Amino acid sequence: MSLPRGLKSVLTKAPTDVVILSALRTPITRSYKGGLKDAYPEELLSTVLKATLDANPNLDPKLIEDVAVGVVLNELGGSKAARMALNHTPGFDTSSTSLYTANRACASSLQAITLVASQIKTEMISVGIGAGMESMTRNYGTRAIPVDVWPELKESPVKEARDCVMSMGITSENVAERYNVSREDQDALAVESHARAARAVKEGWFNKEVVPVHTRFQEVDKQGNKVGEEQRVTVTKDDGIREGVTLDKLAKLKPAFKPDGRSTAGNSSQVSDGAAAALLMRRSTATELGLTGQIMGKFVASAVAGCKPDEMGIGPAIAIPKLLNQLGLKSEDVDRWEINEAFASQALYCVRELGLEKELAAGKVNPDGGAIALGHPLGATGARMVSTLMHGLQRTGGEVGVVSMCIGTGMGMAGVFVRE
Repeated sequence: MSLPRGLKSVLTKAPTDVVILSALRTPITRSYKGGLKDAYPEELLSTVLKATLDANPNLDPKLIEDVAVGVVLNELGGSKAARMALNHTPGFDTSSTSLYTANRACASSLQAITLVASQIKTEMISVGIGAGMESMTRNYGTRAIPVDVWPELKESPVKEARDCVMSMGITSENVAERYNVSREDQDALAVESHARAARAVKEGWFNKEVVPVHTRFQEVDKQGNKVGEEQRVTVTKDDGIREGVTLDKLAKLKPAFKPDGRSTAGNSSQVSDGAAAALLMRRSTATELGLTGQIMGKFVASAVAGCKPDEMGIGPAIAIPKLLNQLGLKSEDVDRWEINEAFASQALYCVRELGLEKELAAGKVNPDGGAIALGHPLGATGARMVSTLMHGLQRTGGEVGVVSMCIGTGMGMAGVFVRE
């Protein structure tokens, strides 16, 4: 049986392909309480960059020409701290490897991967890294809302301008109300997310994508006072997963954003810390360097779409069809979906709007859990999802995967990847 034209095109190998040689991440841990709460975002970046070199011992680090880092909350856009982290990391040649940062809110590190892939496709570079970092413990003080902004924007006659600083929780409530996503259904998705993530940990399915972080940890009491001495720790696992959480337990939680709301701390993504990185290369370069055996898969394409800021969570339901149409793909061509669970309300809406209810039930959508269980370190989430996708496809044998997330201020982004 011949393959449909779009699928055949996506699966066909070419020397100009942008291939992925590694996709790694740190553990994702709870902000303020988790194992990485005292780590710095650039420290996490340095850890995953070093792990990338270690995972590719036959690649001369001097050949890595550029590094793009997705980051949302860091001071100065994270550019100086990220560059310092790269220069600090043993193995990199600071005279030949450059770095920049990218901020597309929750899609920042998927954007970083896309930018590096575009540089490779246009022959600006041959080898690069797309990464992301975030410490929401250290940098979430304003809840990602600008403090010093042009006053005229706050009073703008254009609702969509004012809504760009709307609480993300209220956008979740808007989606739930407008598209009839019940509290019960949201809680059910949260239970399933935790159950799937807990199973993945138990089965060791994250072991190949997660790299340990050696850092410090200071225990504090409820008032923030230090308890005991600072400890040196090695963090090896995600720590936001609640194994055994039940519908009854989640039903007892109060709405988090409005008194009569449906979104709670239990069915929303966690505030988290973490970093992730993917090594990308032109296929012809991998062939020349004798690295074809290291190829995990390839980046195919990505797309971004806009939506109303006050219902930003619907973004994936717009971006995914746009991208699939561009590539001539259909939903049934996709073996695995990673759709970010910023909130259960928007994740469920997108699944329904995309006609993926059966795929969700069958474990093809977020089969190892999503951000409700794993967490959502804003700048690192896209690269984290790519790591989980690529390792998951290798484990299960699927070929085509999609990563997608909503984006604050009203956007969605999606990327298509193929396993080899």
